[in-house]
Parts: sequence; structure tokens; C-alpha cells
Amino acid sequence: MPREIEDRVGAFVPGPRVELAGAAEGPLAGLDFAVKDLFDVAGAPTTYGNPDWARTHPPAAATAPIVQSLLQAGASLRGKTKTVELAYGLTGENVWHGTPTNPAAPDRFPGGSSCGSAAAVAAGLVDFALGSDTGGSVRIPASYCGVFGIRPSWGVISLAGACPLGPSFDTPGWFARDAAVLRRVGEVLLPSGGDAPLGPLLKVQEAWINAVPATAAALSGALGAAERVLGPAMGIHLVPETLDQLYENFRVVQAEEAWASLGSWIEATKPQFGPGVGERFAAAKAVDPAAAAAGRRLRDSVRQRVRALLAGGAVLVYPTSPIPAPRLDSAMDMQQAVRERTMGVTAIAGLAGLCEVSLPAAKAEGAPVGLSLVAAPGRDRALLALAERVAEALQLPG
Repeated sequence: MPREIEDRVGAFVPGPRVELAGAAEGPLAGLDFAVKDLFDVAGAPTTYGNPDWARTHPPAAATAPIVQSLLQAGASLRGKTKTVELAYGLTGENVWHGTPTNPAAPDRFPGGSSCGSAAAVAAGLVDFALGSDTGGSVRIPASYCGVFGIRPSWGVISLAGACPLGPSFDTPGWFARDAAVLRRVGEVLLPSGGDAPLGPLLKVQEAWINAVPATAAALSGALGAAERVLGPAMGIHLVPETLDQLYENFRVVQAEEAWASLGSWIEATKPQFGPGVGERFAAAKAVDPAAAAAGRRLRDSVRQRVRALLAGGAVLVYPTSPIPAPRLDSAMDMQQAVRERTMGVTAIAGLAGLCEVSLPAAKAEGAPVGLSLVAAPGRDRALLALAERVAEALQLPG
């Protein structure tokens, strides 16, 4: 029988543990990992965080290529981790499977939708874990739980065998407790190339102003560490449209895609949803096509402008999330306000298809806050190497 791992934080999906041994040799030999329960593993159910999804879908017939690549590289799978229902939420709450405990701040949400993967890594249950990121679902739990997390450039890693949400934004991603493991996983999953040195450093003023004072102050030292690696940061204004506009346009495009991806199943099944999830899908169903078309036009504009800015190797730097994780007893309206304020920033990389690494850089109000380094599409390997250098300058695990 495969060995069991103690799950101290409720990170894993309830029920029998899905475990597979990795290859005897390989670049990840000796490492354990977990996968968010929207990636298929042959013979196991993919619940997508919802009991009605699990009930209406058979066990997976094949293993997702990204999971297979990790197994072939020597890493051993130790279980599937909880996700927000249908990956449509940022707090990490799941009323059906239980919300994972945030190991770094037990009175606060772990962040979502890749809540279980972040919690498993933060608790030391596995060396790294796969998640997915559409609107911030790796970056935000990484910030909230005090671990490293990467959203790769859009489209560079296959999402075959993974459940969709917003296909023109969806990316896989992964978490680790140290920068070296984050990079080693990238060396297995990422295409070759994109490793030319990066710089200069660009401080995105809108994102720093958007952060609450405690977060901005806590991250000042981390910014200084990045400057020791890349030189003094140049302050820039990146978003003349305003972060609020980025959020709104990202929201409607993502919502239109979410309904196109999942609406037929929702209409046919009439699934039960936990707080907030059903409301988001109802709003997605009601999106005005003209508003979504305007959102796509804005995305094209942002993508062209930001990619041109970063084409020579420049790196954006800003707080991953404007505030630490909300407390578990936060009211729904407060959670929604945090979601909107946060996604205005996460939409920068989302709309432009950029790669972004969140480093566990500091604590504010007694809880972790992350610092994001963001580079042009295809510069993923160089960004992981840079994150390792900045982590060393911060004396973080490397």
C-alpha cells in the first residue's frame, strides 16, 4: 500500500489518497509533490472541488501530461489537493471538502483557488505542488501562505487533462518553500530558452499605491533586496486605464469564458454551490457580450503596451496582493472588496500573458505578504533564476 502522509492542515481532498511513485532517477528524484484536483490522474476522480462535478464525471482515463512529466522526472505524487469549486474564487473556501488551514496564519484564509496546494507546501507535507492560475489562483495563495509561487507565461505549458475556467487566461503553476525547488520544477516543465539575463527593475507605482500602508511598508526591505540584485528601481506608471478598469475588463472577459466553458454543465446539472460561487456563475451567464468585447479590446491594448515595455528584459516589481489574507470571519462584502482590489493587480500579468513569481518576502499585520517579479512572456527560466538571486539577497530559503 502507498504510504500515507499526515495532513495536518486539511490540504488533501477527502477520501483515499492518490499516490504514485516517480521514476527511480531524474532531476526531481527524491522530491514529493501534490496536484490540485483539477488535473487528471488516471483511474482517480477529478472532483474540481464540487460533489456534483465528481458525481457526473467518471474517473480520469489518462494522466495529465504535466503530472506525467513530473513523475518521469523522478518526483513522487502524494495526493490531490483541495480547490475552490470550479476554481472560481480567491479566498480558498470550500464548504464541501473543508477549507484548508493557512499554516502561516491559521486565523486567515489560505487563498484560492489553489488553496490545498499552497497549504500542503507551507505545512511541509510535500516539497512542491501543482496549482492553476487564471486570475491569481497561484500567486495569491503563495502570498497568503508565505511560500514561493509561479504563474508561467500563458500557453508555454500544456493544460491537457486539466479542467478549464478561462482558457485564454488559464495557466498551470506551482508552489515551493524554497526558490531552488521552484526553479528545478521549472527546468522540467518549461521549454528551453528564455534564460537571458533580466533587468532593469521597474517599480509599478499604481500597484504600490494600491497596497495598504502596512503591506507597502513591510515589502520595502524586499524591494531593496531586488534593487541590490538588479540596481535601483525606476518608478513607472503602467496603467493609465486605472487598476479598477483592469479588474472590470478582466472580470467580464474571464466570466464570458467561464460560462462558455462550464455553463452547459451547470445548466444541465443544476449543481449546488458554496457561498459566492453560484453568484459568480450567475453573473458570468449575464455578461453583456458587448462589455466582454470591449474587455478583449482593452486586453489587446494592454498586452501590446506592456510586452513592448518588457521586450528588452525589464522586470516589474510590486506587491503580489495589496493586503494579507482576510480573516476567516470576514464578511462577504469585505471579501469581495479584497477580491476586486487584488485582481486589479493580478490582471496585469493575466491580461498581458506574462510570467510572474511571488516571493514570501515579509509579514504585515502578523501574516505573510508576497513580492512579485514579473517578466515578458517566454522569460520564465530567467525569472526563476532571478527569483533565486533575490531570495538569497533576502536570506530566504534557497
